Amino acid sequence: MYEQAETALVRRLNRSFDQISQTPYSPPNIKRLQGTLTGQFRHRVGDWRVIYTVDEEQRTVTILFIAHRSQAYR
Repeated sequence: MYEQAETALVRRLNRSFDQISQTPYSPPNIKRLQGTLTGQFRHRVGDWRVIYTVDEEQRTVTILFIAHRSQAYR
């Protein structure tokens, strides 16, 4: 059962990466962060958060980390 949940999360994260690469600013699951994470974005994937930056000049998205919501903003 644990493997099934892990596999489902991997699929959801892969869809998240696809969405971020195509439209890195579009809500509802994407939000511009503030405070110590100013200049970064988060994409909500269930209880998980994908934190990333966007470089407009090079047209790249860099995933900084993926963390459970309880640990993502520390």
